Amino acid sequence: MDFSVKKLASDAGVFFSRAVQFTQENLGQAEKTELDAHFENLLARADCTKNWTEKIFRQTEYLLQPNPIDHTGARIEEFLYEKLDRKAPSRPTNAELLGHYMLEAAKDFGPGTPYGSTLIKVGECQQRLGGAEREFLQTSAISFLTPLRNFLEGDWRTISKERRLLENRRLDLDACKARLKKAKAAEAKAAAVPDFQETRPRNYVLSASASALWSEEVDKAEHELRVAQTEFDRQAEVTRLLLEGISSTHVNHLRCLHEFVEAQTAYYNQCHRVMMELHKELGSSSADVFSSNFGRNPSASADPDASAESPTAALETDVLQIEEVQPPASGTRKAKVLYDYDAADTSEMSLLADELITVYTVPGMDSDWLIGERGNQKGKVPVTYLELLS
Repeated sequence: MDFSVKKLASDAGVFFSRAVQFTQENLGQAEKTELDAHFENLLARADCTKNWTEKIFRQTEYLLQPNPIDHTGARIEEFLYEKLDRKAPSRPTNAELLGHYMLEAAKDFGPGTPYGSTLIKVGECQQRLGGAEREFLQTSAISFLTPLRNFLEGDWRTISKERRLLENRRLDLDACKARLKKAKAAEAKAAAVPDFQETRPRNYVLSASASALWSEEVDKAEHELRVAQTEFDRQAEVTRLLLEGISSTHVNHLRCLHEFVEAQTAYYNQCHRVMMELHKELGSSSADVFSSNFGRNPSASADPDASAESPTAALETDVLQIEEVQPPASGTRKAKVLYDYDAADTSEMSLLADELITVYTVPGMDSDWLIGERGNQKGKVPVTYLELLS
């Protein structure tokens, strides 16, 4: 019990000494040991690395999980599993859930109906997209998020701990310097020769005794200063090594960033392939569910018999003869191309992003396609690649 009380009193004395030194430094009443410029640069670089790594980590989390707090309680469940040091169960993505609902709806609507069959195709596509998304999330979490989290929760905590310890060692060193300075000043004052004409001999004895006491105090303060300097230098070296390790952290994070970009590229490429396959599958369907009203002559719709006898009815055949298609007298429009498109066959026309073309439709044509003209070129073009201009 006695040892604990002494240790507590000693710790309280050290804490009080540091508090006094810190306060006097802020008030400009005490000197402060400054670190060298290289060390200060290392500290600034470490702080910059921590701040930006934290922001990138949080924003990446938001990117991979846009709605962390939702009705499913996904984030709460993940938090509990993380605290229990257990792996969270696999959860279907939103695209997979959408695909599942579409497939279930197709069963009720009838898979043989146009709407039901299309729901099946789109639902299967959404499930493939969801699977690709889950694989991307898992890869990104392992290759990018985990290293960033390990730095923030591991390396940076160690650096912060050693920096706090270095600051305490600096305060102890400066407090020892202040005590030594005061002891030397008192020793010099006590060593001054007294005036024997105005003082009694007893005062001279007391002055000599005080001088000896202050000399011992100076020796003690010098010893404490040497010890404090040694501890400060040792802690500064430990902290310097940790701060210089930030360069290795940057190299590691650079490698992880490349892996994240590769995973993201593979994910978007896979999504693009899946959607293009779905687009072609829907566009090549033989059953025309919708009839296009784009550019239709109102008088033609009023006389169905005349429309049936029109020569353009031959375009309802499976193979569209592009060279026989003539633009209508009215109903042509300008369109801006949104994306590049490569023609799949001779009946289609390739497109370049941002170019302007003339488009129109003909009776019996799939609503997902239009006839496009560019100079002497003519061919089918997908509507989804165009922005129709008024």
